[in-house]
Amino acid sequence: MPAVPKPPARCRTAPGRTRSESGRGVRTVQRVAALAALLPCLAMAAPAALAPPAGARPPTRAQALARAQVALALTKVTPKTVGENSKIEISGVAKNRTDGQLPGLTLRLRYSAQPVTSRIQLDQIAKGQPSALPNVGPQQPLAEAAGPGVKQNWTFRTSARQLGLRAPAGTPGVYPVGVEVLNSAQQVVGGLTTFLTLMPKQRRFKPVAVGWIVPLIDRMHRTNDQTFIDDRLTTDLSPGGRLRRLVDAAAGTNTPLTWAIDPALLDDVQRMAAGDYYVRAPGAKKATRKEKSRVAAEWLTSLKNASKGDPYFVLPYGDPDVTALVRRKTTRDIGTAFDQRNTGVVAQILGRAPDAHVAWPAAGAGGPGTLDQLAKYALKDGGTFLMNSSQFQNPANGAQPNAASALQTHLGVKKTLIFDQTMNQIVSDGARSASGALLSEQRFLAETAVIAGEAPNAQRTVVVAPDRYWNPADGLAKSLLSYTKGAAWLREVPLRKIESTAPQQRVFNGYPDPYQRYELGDAHLDHTQAIAERAAAFRAVMTGPVKISYERAVLRMESVAWRSSPGRAKRARNELENELKWDMRKVRVVTTKNKRVLMGGSSGRLPVLVENTLQDQAVAVRLVVTSENTAKLRLGGLDPDDALIELRPGERAQRWIPAQAAGNGNFKVNLELQIPESRGRTYGSGESIAVTVTGYGRIALLITGGGLAVLFVGVGVRAIRARRRRKAEAAGDGPTGMGSAGPGEPGDGFPGSGLSGAGIPAAEFPGVSGSGPSPEAPPSPGPSPGPPAGPAAGPPAPGTSSPGSPAAPPAGPGTPGPAAPGPAVPEPPASAGIPEPAADGQAARRGEHRRRDGD
Repeated sequence: MPAVPKPPARCRTAPGRTRSESGRGVRTVQRVAALAALLPCLAMAAPAALAPPAGARPPTRAQALARAQVALALTKVTPKTVGENSKIEISGVAKNRTDGQLPGLTLRLRYSAQPVTSRIQLDQIAKGQPSALPNVGPQQPLAEAAGPGVKQNWTFRTSARQLGLRAPAGTPGVYPVGVEVLNSAQQVVGGLTTFLTLMPKQRRFKPVAVGWIVPLIDRMHRTNDQTFIDDRLTTDLSPGGRLRRLVDAAAGTNTPLTWAIDPALLDDVQRMAAGDYYVRAPGAKKATRKEKSRVAAEWLTSLKNASKGDPYFVLPYGDPDVTALVRRKTTRDIGTAFDQRNTGVVAQILGRAPDAHVAWPAAGAGGPGTLDQLAKYALKDGGTFLMNSSQFQNPANGAQPNAASALQTHLGVKKTLIFDQTMNQIVSDGARSASGALLSEQRFLAETAVIAGEAPNAQRTVVVAPDRYWNPADGLAKSLLSYTKGAAWLREVPLRKIESTAPQQRVFNGYPDPYQRYELGDAHLDHTQAIAERAAAFRAVMTGPVKISYERAVLRMESVAWRSSPGRAKRARNELENELKWDMRKVRVVTTKNKRVLMGGSSGRLPVLVENTLQDQAVAVRLVVTSENTAKLRLGGLDPDDALIELRPGERAQRWIPAQAAGNGNFKVNLELQIPESRGRTYGSGESIAVTVTGYGRIALLITGGGLAVLFVGVGVRAIRARRRRKAEAAGDGPTGMGSAGPGEPGDGFPGSGLSGAGIPAAEFPGVSGSGPSPEAPPSPGPSPGPPAGPAAGPPAPGTSSPGSPAAPPAGPGTPGPAAPGPAVPEPPASAGIPEPAADGQAARRGEHRRRDGD
């Protein structure tokens, strides 16, 4: 048998005794029911103000579990303003949240016929349970919701007269109404509480003046100016999205309001609407290309139309955590965030300048340092602070608090608007579902009605400023703005009218110490500051029109939006740091892969190449080269004009550094780029190379190389000649030299076409051994007695006389005489370099061997 949940404290038995042991469980429930039936009569007889239960104990864990067994949600409460004769309808849905059966469920209405008399009492009832309300109304079974996970709709129809609701004399009355679920043991297993506001026929009060501020602020979506880290804005700008609902709500009502706009948000949206953009999640290798955003363009158009008649003020770009920056004494970025070059994007898009000046610190809280900085930049031309009511005490004279006050700063007394913290929570919290939105609407009406009734003869003013990232359920924002204009106890007013009222003297509590834990931490700001310093160095080397900027990227990293998402903040910081490093490396000293330079001899010049691969951005850097071992390697300096290197996009420049070495070895040289006119501030991380010094100078190397070249050429020539000789041997029939002398016919007394005297064969074809003088003997120039030469061993060369046949006509002049003697004389070697007479009497080309027929 399953365990039965414990009953509420009012019907539990004494500790240590079970219900069966006491024997009074059923009688206790009956008595409670009878007492509840009598309470309406008692209440009508004694119209005392309702107070929270005295000595009420917080519910135990078992009771909380029992109440969570059935969930209740409102779907309808009518009318919004109840009259004394109004019919009342309250509808909703119940759901069994357990995994088992819950038989015997009963739904009943609880209420109080006595109006709430103060905002403190209203807050206590809203946080309490319906069982605390004294009156019990109609009830109905929930048979369908008995099954696990099953839902059942329900409706209560009653009237103001049946509930005995009577408004106070001349002022609105607020009455709590609750719905609770009982199980078969009459234990409360679910419930909710809301409020009804009744308006009397006769009105003796001043309507509450309400001014609205609608924030258009979002978390950061970009690191640098080119790449988004998510595409969530597309969802928020689309119909039904968070930002679209806010703009549509303002466009759908005539209630005056003031817009609070972060320039970073409109900057992001404008970038999406301007053309294609890229999205890369932190750590991802590739970016996704997104087409030009149509929904972004439509949202900007809707905003311009919706805000046409409303004032607006701008926050500093990115909504930086001013309090954290002041605490770290890094206030320079605060002025940058307020600068017109960053905030002016809003006026550019909306087509008009801001017509309100409001300084709104995060959560509406700040200390003296924060207020001084905001006054310096946001309120220099007048305006007001916007602060949380929790930072102030109520007026000392017992008067009810109003929205207008003043604060003392080092720049003088500044006007201050104080938004209501309770109203902020009502419109901001628990409003993302339809049921939560309905509860927020009823509570908003009830809260403002109580304010109107607290001091009916005094003019009360209230400023409603939802959370920066207000995400109301669909239709909630429009309903609240409409109720502000339509409720009889409210009067909508522009913010400037509340600002112009007389300030109320209220004591400023200062900045609460516990709030420090919610600020941006030291790790985040230290990392961001390091990125900012590198970005400043990058900006300092740019010349001409600056087309690459990390100023806004740094401001986005200092946004208060990162407070609630430290993990995402760390990933975004790392991504921004990597993007900056990648861009800065495009201006660098180019080195070889091994980062080594060879220098022959004791002196020389080292080449250094600097390049700029940035797109559309010119730069100027100063080159500084230093040796780590000045005793062994001394480097000369460049002229100031040569050291300053100006590079257009895609341009390279080379410089030669004089060097003097005192010995051989490897020496480290540092190549550094500096920012011009910065007293030595470095740009980037620089490079280091190793200079290898050898004892061989350049001239020595050239001489050695030239000698080797001559040697190789000589060897090559001899190899070519040998190859040609082999070709000649393969193509001929025998040696070209003359054979041994043989008998022949006498000559005609004229020399042949060869040398006079004996026919000389080629040097490589010597004559027959022993048939003539040695090769060194010169040929005989004159006539020689003796027998004529015999037949040649091979075919005659062109233009020579063939032995044993008539001589050929002479090819040139010669000395007449008999033919040469028979023995052949070998030719001197061609390598001797002495030119030989050609066959036709002309000198042969130097080094050319005598050719045979067919060569």
